[in-house]
Formats: sequence, C-alpha cells, structure tokens
Amino acid sequence: MHIDSYQFGEIVIDGTAYTTDCLIFAGNVHPDWWRKQGHSLSIDDLEPVLAAKTAVLIVGCGASGLMKVPQETRQAIRQEDIELEVLDTQKAVQRFNELATQGQDFAAALHLTC
Repeated sequence: MHIDSYQFGEIVIDGTAYTTDCLIFAGNVHPDWWRKQGHSLSIDDLEPVLAAKTAVLIVGCGASGLMKVPQETRQAIRQEDIELEVLDTQKAVQRFNELATQGQDFAAALHLTC
C-alpha cells in the first residue's frame, strides 16, 4: 500500500482519491472516519485499529496539526503495546510510505483538513 499524494482535504492511496478522514490498517483503507469530539482523538475513535493489534500507529493531525491527541489517549495506546507517532498529516504520509517500504506492521489514522 502506498500513499500517492496528500493535500488539504484529499489523499490518494494506491490510485484512489479520498476526501474524508481515513483509518488504514490490515492492508485496507477505511474512509469516513469520524471522531466523537471532532478535533480531539479519543481511544474509542481507534477501536478498530486496537483490535487489529498493530505494532505502530501513525496519527496525522491535519495539515496544520490542529487535531489533538490527549495524554490519556496516548497512555491508553501505549498500554496496548502500540508505538505511537503523532505528526502533521504531510509528515504522517511520508512516515507511512517509509514504513510501508520496510514491511512494518503499522496503522494510520489520518485527519485530512485543519
């Protein structure tokens, strides 16, 4: 899986364009990802990713990094033995492609705007 491009409000993954926030795990894109509190990420928002038991979670917090990952969410992710990387979405896309070429076990939660 490869992210071909990202710009504010749109991401292209393996040739398919998405205009909604996405979860990516287990080789699949799950578009239309919504968070309970908009620009604050809760552990409940990540339930499918946690169930997949990935080793690394990349969180793209938007073009300007406005989505927040509260400390309690960070702690809950680490308690699941998942390494967490929180970046603006452009850097998260770069990191995603890096890990994909290395064959790493990872997931991504990507906010496409803000």
